[in-house]
Amino acid sequence: MDNILKYNDFIASVKYSEEDEAFIGRIEGIDSIVSFEGQSVEELKSAFKDAVESYLDFCHRKGITETQNSYTGVFNVIIDSDLHRKADIMAKTRGSSLNSFVRESIERHLEFA
Repeated sequence: MDNILKYNDFIASVKYSEEDEAFIGRIEGIDSIVSFEGQSVEELKSAFKDAVESYLDFCHRKGITETQNSYTGVFNVIIDSDLHRKADIMAKTRGSSLNSFVRESIERHLEFA
């Protein structure tokens, strides 16, 4: 995926701010808003690592043990009605539910990630 940084188990989205002439990043998948920036790729990567370490230190000091979002396993997906119909037909011809079909499709896709 473009514009994504990874460090330990954390990811961050990155955008370029023409106004600031800097890369701006934000740690994703956490309850807090943690951003960082750098004027070069190396500065950005270093700032990301520092932001993660600062965030983990903050969590430790506050007694927060779950440092990343928890997921319920339930989410809504909006797709084209024709794709919805095709997926439902495929699931039924395989003898499974649409939910199982989508879950298995995601699992197969993630095997190649």
